[in-house]
Amino acid sequence: MEHFKDTVRHDATRVRQYILSFFKWTLIALITGGIGGGLGAGFRYAVNFVTGVRTENAWLCYLLPVGGVIIAFLYRVTKLSGHADTNLIINSVREEGRVPLRLAPVIFLSTVVTHLFGGSAGREGAALQLGGCIGSFIGRGVRLNEKDMHLAVMCGMSGLFSALFGTPLTASVFAMEVISVGIIYYSAFLPCLVSALTAFGVTLLCGLEPVGYQLPDIPALDVVTMLLVAVIGIAAAVVSIVFCITLEQLHKLAARFFKNEYLRVIVGGSVIALATLILGTRYNGVGSDVIHAAVTQGEALPYDFVLKILFTAVTIGFGYKGGEIIPTFFIGSTMGALLGGLIGLPAGFSAAIGMVALFCGVVNCPIASLILSVELFGSEGLLYFAIAVCLSYMLSGYYGLYSGQKIMYSKRRARYINRNAK
Repeated sequence: MEHFKDTVRHDATRVRQYILSFFKWTLIALITGGIGGGLGAGFRYAVNFVTGVRTENAWLCYLLPVGGVIIAFLYRVTKLSGHADTNLIINSVREEGRVPLRLAPVIFLSTVVTHLFGGSAGREGAALQLGGCIGSFIGRGVRLNEKDMHLAVMCGMSGLFSALFGTPLTASVFAMEVISVGIIYYSAFLPCLVSALTAFGVTLLCGLEPVGYQLPDIPALDVVTMLLVAVIGIAAAVVSIVFCITLEQLHKLAARFFKNEYLRVIVGGSVIALATLILGTRYNGVGSDVIHAAVTQGEALPYDFVLKILFTAVTIGFGYKGGEIIPTFFIGSTMGALLGGLIGLPAGFSAAIGMVALFCGVVNCPIASLILSVELFGSEGLLYFAIAVCLSYMLSGYYGLYSGQKIMYSKRRARYINRNAK
């Protein structure tokens, strides 16, 4: 009888712990998602506004070196130069370490400046850093322990990612999956999802629509189409490696030959300004119109993806801020549209396949990539996306956008390797 009572007391304690944990994380996630949604909405409006200003005043692209000096000054005066990037956020989840709150306004302003003057960058890098700052700040505010702080940072990441893209489930899984490839932090699922849904709801209240595309032509399921989709998946793996290597090497070369950050951004900005003078503004900024044309109409120039790789590598490598994921969408969609036309697939469908497959290749997140395909394009072609994603994931090796990302298990066999992405 005494044993029975002990068991009941033990079970009651466990139930109480689960209930308290549920309410604790739900509350933290609601606060994080609410703040993240408001900040993300403001960030989207700011980037959209300056993009519109730049589009109407193309001459601003020639002042990119001036914007670079502003960015370098912001990072120097706040003592964030050299280490404050998305890798800092990723490392803070896995290791002990604090995310400085001052990073939030600096990355916000720096990304807006980059887009105002035509740097080729996205905005998700800023989103992950902003989200990490918010999660870390709230976690410290409620005095979470070190392990719970890691979940709070992921919670912030998912909220801001959701606010910027309007893909709450992708945001949740991406935040859990990107930290350590091969290990998913399932304990973060509830806070990440609640935060992402809350942030998504806030952006809808602010009048911002989620990102989404209507695919004009999805082929019926057959073996030949599967094989052709596999070709795009393999090509995405190759291009993802090229993109990651180009980013890394240009960053190293810029740091080696231009040790002064002011000189570095001036040189990089001048290169982009000169390229813009020669090629026009097609490769400046986010390039959402090009992505839309590639996916919905199958339109892309043969050299679009190559030039976007170079524009983005120079922009990011020489010290401008933003992110690499939306440029990845540009590169993947234009590469897919081009390749689809060559091998006999509908170009718009191929653009969508290339876009998701390349995303997977550079972030090493196959589950988040599949969910992204559903949230962006619907579920009708899910099996085709799965084929391209699994090939891109495996054949892209251990390359990735974030050197702080850990590859915990081999992509070729069930073996623990614990190595950083290249």
